Amino acid sequence: MNGEELDKAKTIAVISGKGGVGKSNITLNFALSLIKQEKSVLVVDLDIGMGNIDIMLGLQAQHSIVDMYEQQLEIDQIIERTEQGLAYIAAGSGLSQIFHMDEAKFSYFLDQFESLMRDYDYIFFDMGAGATKDSLFYILAADECFVVTTPEPTAMMDAYAMIKHVHLRNPSLPFFVMMNRAETIKEGKKAMQRIEKVVNQFLNKKIIPLGILTYDKLVSRAVIRQTPFIELNPYADVSKQLKSIVDQYLAGDINLNKQKGQTFISKLKSFIKER
Repeated sequence: MNGEELDKAKTIAVISGKGGVGKSNITLNFALSLIKQEKSVLVVDLDIGMGNIDIMLGLQAQHSIVDMYEQQLEIDQIIERTEQGLAYIAAGSGLSQIFHMDEAKFSYFLDQFESLMRDYDYIFFDMGAGATKDSLFYILAADECFVVTTPEPTAMMDAYAMIKHVHLRNPSLPFFVMMNRAETIKEGKKAMQRIEKVVNQFLNKKIIPLGILTYDKLVSRAVIRQTPFIELNPYADVSKQLKSIVDQYLAGDINLNKQKGQTFISKLKSFIKER
C-alpha cells in the first residue's frame, strides 16, 4: 500500500437483533477464513460483560478491553494472538457491572486504536446483541455492517429492527446479511429474499446478501470443544459454505484499503460529539 490514504484497515461491525443467532461464532470463523487467504485480521470483542471470543478459542485472555481503561494499558498490551495468526481483543466476561465508556475513556481508546489502523487488512467489531448508546457509535463509524440472523421469524424481525435503527442514523452504511442455521439452502434463500424485500420496501435500502449457512451439528460440537468449526472439520458442509462465502466476499471487495472520505476514527469522533 502506498500513500497515507491507503494505510487503513477495513472496519466491519458484526451485529444481530437478538442473541443466540451465532453472531460471534460466525465472526470468529469468518476472520479465520480470511487469515487462510493471507489477510491480517483483528477481532475486537465489544460485547462487554458477555464476551466469548476467547472462550470459543479455548483460550484465556490475559487482558480485556476494559483493562486498557482501568489500568491505562497500551492497546498492544491487550491484543492476544492465536496459533492460526488471529489477533483479538477480549471484552472481559463476568463483570459485575456493565462497562460505561465516558468521554475520557473514549478519547483514550481513540488515541490507542488509531495506531492499529495500518497494521491490519480487516478489523471486526463483534458487537453485543441489539444496540446500546455506546455500541452504536462503533457500528455507525464502521465501513461495513454484517448482520447475522436466522430464518426464525422473531430473529428476522429483530434483525430488521436493528437495520432500521442503524440505517436511520447512517443511511450510507452498507449492510451485508448472513442467514445462519437454515434447514436448507432453499429455505435460507427464501428468508433472505423476505428480509431484502422488507428493508427495500420500508427503508428504501438495498441490503447485500452475504451468504447462507445451513444447520450443522458440527457447530455445536465445535463450541463445546472450544475449537472453531472450520478447524474442527474443514470439509463439513458448513465449513465449505463459509469458505465459499469468504471467497465471494473477497472477490467483490475491490475497495479494500482504498476507501476515500472519512476514516473510522474521524467518523467515530464526529458521532461522539453529537451525543
